[in-house]
Amino acid sequence: MILYRPVGTAELELIAQSGYRCFPPRLPEQPIFYPVLHEEYAIEIAEKWNARDHSDHKGYVTAFEIDDEYGSQFAVQTVGRNCHQELWIPAEELENFNWNIIGTIRVIHTFSKGTEPVREGEI
Repeated sequence: MILYRPVGTAELELIAQSGYRCFPPRLPEQPIFYPVLHEEYAIEIAEKWNARDHSDHKGYVTAFEIDDEYGSQFAVQTVGRNCHQELWIPAEELENFNWNIIGTIRVIHTFSKGTEPVREGEI
């Protein structure tokens, strides 16, 4: 199962510190980790929210794969349009979720407020 996670610079730096192998633990006020199922939705979040709301005005889309059987235990949540689909992973399950990532987490898009998006391979 291919999933996407829009992130800001701070979260991307923590991912990089793990060797692009895992996502950082959730903060106490973040009870759910929610990767998204559609690249289009991840782009929308990274470009419209992360690149505008973070102090450095940058947003990134990461892509990664998890085992299909493991991923199927989490219900798909639709939070808007049909492409606005997420898996809701309880924060206490994130460590186990990270163990089920196949390969590495890749940055596939980079957005900066006021600039054109950068595609994978151009970073």
